Amino acid sequence: MAFRFDKLTIKAQEALASAQSLAAERGHPEIDPLHLLSSLLAETGGVIIPVLEQVGVDMPQLRQIVASELGHFPRASGGAPPQVGAALGRVLEKAQNEADAMKDDYVSTEHLLLALAKVDSKAQRVLELAAIDEKRLLAALQKIRGSGSATRTRRRNSRALEKYGINLVEPGPPRQLDPVIGRDQEIRRVIQVLSRRTKTTPC
Repeated sequence: MAFRFDKLTIKAQEALASAQSLAAERGHPEIDPLHLLSSLLAETGGVIIPVLEQVGVDMPQLRQIVASELGHFPRASGGAPPQVGAALGRVLEKAQNEADAMKDDYVSTEHLLLALAKVDSKAQRVLELAAIDEKRLLAALQKIRGSGSATRTRRRNSRALEKYGINLVEPGPPRQLDPVIGRDQEIRRVIQVLSRRTKTTPC
């Protein structure tokens, strides 16, 4: 059964869009789990960084290792945009399994991270090098996420939002809002492209 990209949370969609952009920028013909890991490590306002910090990861060092490993990937000039690689297809399938096991409605960034820690790939080996495994991730995730479930646009009972977010309706001085609200059109285009390419791939 083909992976359903419409079952990704907004953050997970953004992560995949960033992974594709990174692969294209570096001239890589395939989108690899390592591209996805790199995009997750650049995430802002989500749960990935708090979870990894809870595990005790040296974030600058981990980002440097990922960037170094990406530098060894083969490059191609011109041609079609990067394709979803077989390894990334397995990661997406495992992420869906993780979401189902946790009774979540949508595949979120933490499901992607758990899948990266489980599926054999360069990304998994980089995580192992940083002493990041499934058991430690699950323990940290339970502390950060609490008992909430993944919905499309937000997460209930998440301590990460309280700690790292801003309550825009709380009393206080007026806040300056960023005029750039999102990347909806870009994300929709990426999802359409990825969906077409994975319809015949049993992932």
